[in-house]
Amino acid sequence: MTEDSSKTDQDVSFKPPRKSFGLEMIVGIFGLLGLLAFGYLAINIGGLKLLQGNQYQVLAEFDNISGLTVGAPVEIAGVPIGEVSSIELSDTTAVVVMDIDIDHQLRDDDIASIRTKGIIGDKYLRISPGSSDEKIENRGHIFDTESVVDMEDIIGKVIHSLDS
Repeated sequence: MTEDSSKTDQDVSFKPPRKSFGLEMIVGIFGLLGLLAFGYLAINIGGLKLLQGNQYQVLAEFDNISGLTVGAPVEIAGVPIGEVSSIELSDTTAVVVMDIDIDHQLRDDDIASIRTKGIIGDKYLRISPGSSDEKIENRGHIFDTESVVDMEDIIGKVIHSLDS
């Protein structure tokens, strides 16, 4: 019995199962695509820009920019052409720095105005085109600006005028 059992132990050798890379490869590719999609969403939701397009900066001074935030769109005729990249305070005025796509060259007589979009009241910068042939260079200024219309100020003035 001892001889027979030793023969069967030697005759039976362990063979690993044949590996199939088909299912493992599909799961790996699916996992990699999921990871890439998650990274893409995280970058876009966070507002990080990896690839900066060809843009130039234009500055505009406003007396009141109430509600305008960094990242607000800049539009001409409802078409986005850039966004607000920073807002700085200069003495008594607010200087808004806009990143404008290089394909849309602004003119020196364009008018920048702060408008409200939608029911919620998100602010954006609207550019009304002028007729000049002179283009604004990088870090150039728009001199014609219209500040935000503050409804509280208007209502306050109406109430005070009715009182007197």
